[in-house]
Amino acid sequence: MEGSDRVGEQRIGEAEAARDALTEALRRAGIRFPAVDVRIPVRADGAAGYAMVVLGECSAPVARELAAVIERGAERGAGQDTGRGAV
Repeated sequence: MEGSDRVGEQRIGEAEAARDALTEALRRAGIRFPAVDVRIPVRADGAAGYAMVVLGECSAPVARELAAVIERGAERGAGQDTGRGAV
């Protein structure tokens, strides 16, 4: 189980780093989510699952601001293949 614990710790660290990067990017864009968090799903088999970055709830104005920021980024990146897959 020690190897599974190590993998779980790596996945938690990865999710925390992603949460921090997302929070900072949103902050720079002038958007603040009240409860960005990392949660660890419990698996019945005890295997290490991926830790999840949870954005929580936001108001309609914040959702509109986020959509506008994403749209501006999409317009700038139109035609550029980032090589990233969909979630």
